[in-house]
Amino acid sequence: MADLSRVPSSLIAASGLVGGYGVARWTRKRPLGGAVLAVAGAAAAQQWRQRAGGKAAGALTAAYVAAFAGSHPLAKKVGAWPAVFGVAGAVALASWAVADRQG
Repeated sequence: MADLSRVPSSLIAASGLVGGYGVARWTRKRPLGGAVLAVAGAAAAQQWRQRAGGKAAGALTAAYVAAFAGSHPLAKKVGAWPAVFGVAGAVALASWAVADRQG
């Protein structure tokens, strides 16, 4: 597996949300998109734990899952891609503020 320790966790988390949706949409295989989402989320969570501790990692992981879930109803109001980019940006900002800013 690639060493992601130098990649900001905010980028990994945002890429997981955007990439997971993109893969699911373009392949028409939702489980494949879910796998992308899960792998990126696990990689980001590992970095969050290392950089900011367990409580912060738990909170950011909850935000990641909530962003995924929240993008669905938001998409009905603003469209799929704007919703995905919006929640990905919010998670990236939170991740940067909590875990990436210090390093």
